[in-house]
Amino acid sequence: MIGGQKWSPFFMLYLKIVFNFRYIYMRVKVTIPNDLSEIKLHQYQKFLKVQENNNDDVFLTSKMMEIFCGIKLTDAIKMRATDVHRITAILTEMFEQKPKLKQRFVMNGVEYGFVPNLDDMTLGEYIDLDTYLGNWEKMEIAMNVLYRPIENKLKDKYTIKEYTAENPEIMQNMPMDAVLGSILFFYRLGIDLSKTMTNYLEQEEDRTIHLQDSLVRSGDGINQFTHSLKEILEELKISLN
Repeated sequence: MIGGQKWSPFFMLYLKIVFNFRYIYMRVKVTIPNDLSEIKLHQYQKFLKVQENNNDDVFLTSKMMEIFCGIKLTDAIKMRATDVHRITAILTEMFEQKPKLKQRFVMNGVEYGFVPNLDDMTLGEYIDLDTYLGNWEKMEIAMNVLYRPIENKLKDKYTIKEYTAENPEIMQNMPMDAVLGSILFFYRLGIDLSKTMTNYLEQEEDRTIHLQDSLVRSGDGINQFTHSLKEILEELKISLN
């Protein structure tokens, strides 16, 4: 959203062509992504780490150009300020997207699928997911639980490989629309589960105290998990409204 007006895909394509043409003399290729599917998880992780260690706006803008547009830091500094502003505006608008859950995507020639049935998750899978879904530095471990190579498929149905904790760094190359889509999915799921559990406790007041205590403990876990996801969304400035 730039100046209160959303840029059309055609206009953003036009800007890409103009920027590439303008900086030919610098021998700089300006590749401007305009969709989260064009951003890799490792790129976003890298930018977050830079952002944590530096609060200088000029430096952060230059690093954004370097990380997401493939421009050397020294070349980014030489670019016209108005062009840098327009490019970063495109990137900012892109990160305001709220992607839906992505069931499948192709990475390095391999098709990956989201866990078909969350109820079938093992204890080990749940522990890794619960531990790392709120940790950007290790987000690839959580994504390694949620997305795995597809073994068999028939129309919209598919099976995925058995979970293994080995080599989760492969998932650092997955697209950010799948990453954020899954985070938003679990955030909303956490809210739904909390509401369901609250209603259940209200309607079943005649249950034993032991059962109520058990459900409350489970609810605390869900609320804590939801809170960590909410912090992630707030860092990304993503609103669910």
